[in-house]
Amino acid sequence: MQVYGLVGNPVGHSLSPPMHEAAYEHTGLDARYVTFEPEPSAIEAAVDGADALGIAGLNVTIPFKQDVLDLVDPDPLAARIGAVNTIDFEDGDPKGYNTDAAGVTRAFERHDISLDGANAVVVGAGGAGRAAAFALADAGAAVHIANRTAETAGELADVVPGATGGGLDTLDRIQDASVLVNATSVGMEAPDETPVPATHLHGDLAVLDAVYAPLETRLLREAADAGAVTIDGAWMLLLQGVEAFELWTGLDAPIEEMNTTLRTRLERH
Repeated sequence: MQVYGLVGNPVGHSLSPPMHEAAYEHTGLDARYVTFEPEPSAIEAAVDGADALGIAGLNVTIPFKQDVLDLVDPDPLAARIGAVNTIDFEDGDPKGYNTDAAGVTRAFERHDISLDGANAVVVGAGGAGRAAAFALADAGAAVHIANRTAETAGELADVVPGATGGGLDTLDRIQDASVLVNATSVGMEAPDETPVPATHLHGDLAVLDAVYAPLETRLLREAADAGAVTIDGAWMLLLQGVEAFELWTGLDAPIEEMNTTLRTRLERH
């Protein structure tokens, strides 16, 4: 039996176990997905222990995505983003990947949105914002990063090919954009809040909100009212997991079954 899992602190809220278990059941894999919650100071020992125990792969979540970068051999994209959320132990030294980026691009692809040549605005310059900015730029989009701290947006823009950055006073660039990603947690803690004024939204826009609880955020409601294509955060969560499954197993992930399981669990929250 293969063992995969998630390492983070906390992990009790995670929806990854049922999503991955659904994939194993559908494909007939003899595998299990378990969670690990080491103390922040013990992450190196946790990764070494997983390797020694023969665990096949780990997903990595807060607060360890940056910490594990130095504990694995990161692929070029993970190294550029500066964070690892997936580890593969199968072939010698642990390999690190960032499937959050694929979660972004695959979510837009799933909704038939072309990123090549698009003008894109990413709100937020944290971990999700970094992954989104690199993903969009690598897909051929011109990326502008708007962040509460303009200096942080500028620092990220300096390392993302062709990107620009600024404070939240630059959100008016959305009016000329075709792609918008909310990579902040605004709308999760306070569901009636939005990071983007409704006046900037329009019908030629595709909007991905990384927040998945609630599924329908105020940003997505107002974007739909403006005629935009809306993509909820469950798609990004699902498709980063799909990417991890495919990296680990070499199989095509059963996306529909994973999606059904994920959304059923979200509806119970």
